[in-house]
Amino acid sequence: MNNPSQPASTSTIGRWLNSAAFAPLAIVFCVVLSLIAGRLADENWIEQFTSQGGQDVQVSPDLIATADDLREKIQEEKTSSDSVLVPSPDDSTPAVRVTVGRHFGIWSILPAVITLAFCVTFREPLPALLLGILSGALVLQQYDLTDAVLLPGLASTRAAGITLLYLWLLGALLGVWSRTGAALAFAEWVCGKFVRGPRSAKLVAWVLGVLFFQGGTVSTVLVGTTVKPITDRNRISPEELSYVVDSTASPIASLIAFNAWPGYVQSLIAVPGVAYLATEADRIGFFFQCAPLSFYSIFAVTGTFLLSIDKAPFLGKRFRAAIARARQQGNPITSGEVHVSADTIEPMGFEGDPDNQIDPDYQANPWEFALPLLTLIGIAVGTGLYDSPKVRWAFAAALGVAIAAALLRGMKLPSLVEGVGDGLKSVTVVSVILVLAVVLGGITTELGGGLYLSTAIGENAPRILFPAILFVLTAVIAFATGTSFGTYAIAYPLTMPMSIAMSSGLPAESGQWFVMICFAAVLNGSVFGDQCSPISDTTILSSLVSDCDLMEHVRTQIVPACLAGVLAMIAWTIMTAITVG
Repeated sequence: MNNPSQPASTSTIGRWLNSAAFAPLAIVFCVVLSLIAGRLADENWIEQFTSQGGQDVQVSPDLIATADDLREKIQEEKTSSDSVLVPSPDDSTPAVRVTVGRHFGIWSILPAVITLAFCVTFREPLPALLLGILSGALVLQQYDLTDAVLLPGLASTRAAGITLLYLWLLGALLGVWSRTGAALAFAEWVCGKFVRGPRSAKLVAWVLGVLFFQGGTVSTVLVGTTVKPITDRNRISPEELSYVVDSTASPIASLIAFNAWPGYVQSLIAVPGVAYLATEADRIGFFFQCAPLSFYSIFAVTGTFLLSIDKAPFLGKRFRAAIARARQQGNPITSGEVHVSADTIEPMGFEGDPDNQIDPDYQANPWEFALPLLTLIGIAVGTGLYDSPKVRWAFAAALGVAIAAALLRGMKLPSLVEGVGDGLKSVTVVSVILVLAVVLGGITTELGGGLYLSTAIGENAPRILFPAILFVLTAVIAFATGTSFGTYAIAYPLTMPMSIAMSSGLPAESGQWFVMICFAAVLNGSVFGDQCSPISDTTILSSLVSDCDLMEHVRTQIVPACLAGVLAMIAWTIMTAITVG
């Protein structure tokens, strides 16, 4: 006999969540809550930096003006940052420039919470992002959503860069490879040379992820597009591939940091009076010194290696079910949920895709895939050695090489143009999601969501647990905002002075070790949160290039990722105990 209570209750809840009325009611509730928050929220201003006469200084809290004064002065000066001049009380010393941040208390994280809740409940990233943006605008009392919120966000440099890179360059490159069959030809060559089964197929993906240490979206796209046909043929589930692709992107970039990361992060960790952080060279050296302490990245990369050789100790039931399904069925499809993947995008036209658009009159060569790939890597890595990697230039050059190779080998121009058009259409949806994620991130920053979390959780923390707390804190911020770099900009200016203050009273060497552990915890917490967030660009792209359901990727990945995170926190706590003990 059926249980008359629990199944009925579960069934009722399931029917209610899936009913046509629930989504509109949820939207109305979120809008009303955001309107109320906009009326109730008060601005809270927090001092972050102070300088006097061009030098960093410590000032008395008495010098910091009230919120109304700060707001008025910021509006008068029309500064790009919340930085104002506070006159000296007796006019005997130069005015102090105070850089402040604001938050709206618990309401600062409302848009992020709404976005995540809607995304998890309905598994629809696009409307979840739009609802989060609307919520943030209402909390800020910016009721002209188009002119005050969307247009400025869409016109930002980062949004324009995403449109150029992912919609035009990446889409066109994938379209060329789809029409010529170059990616499939390269995959067949690699498969014939190195792949002998599921284990070696996953190992190839892992090795490529390590080699493409530029990290982030570059690694995600390159690894995913290269090995997807191989893993399909060898019965590797999309969940496995997306996990390997995602976990060898940012974690590797933070370990093998010959990329833009040190140059960016060093600009955020300068602390007055700290000798080992005095110059840019000192801070970059400090970054590399902390690399061995990036325990989450180490455990995450190790976990993907163990998965590649079928030795992963703990994956969770959902992950193991996906693996078993792929091995038994031989057709690694996801659970059929509505999501952003090949069901709606079909980006690559690989073998097995019903809409395969490979030109039947054209015979591809593996070098037509390898040459653009080498061009992309060479330019990205080469420019990254001297400055920030020129990723857009790298993709543009790779696209040019791919087009030239196809034309020189006899591809007809009309067929190639049609392939480019198909490629552009294939990534339109994901490009819109990425751009909206940028807009939401900007609103979250304007609300001070990360600043609120940092101040609320970071105060009065025990020293021995402080690195673990920093890891959790930054992971929550990155998970809510979908960006690790944005989290660094929020967290490091606050956590580095806090870490140095907590190291006072320790011997100099022990104090520096404590600060290094805290630095690594923030670095890795942001990577962990970004990697697991369903609104992160790398998470979305990992599911896209792997043909995996977005939320299925999030659910399966979070179990081994959390295991790596727990092990990392234990390691940092032990090291802190040894350091301060």
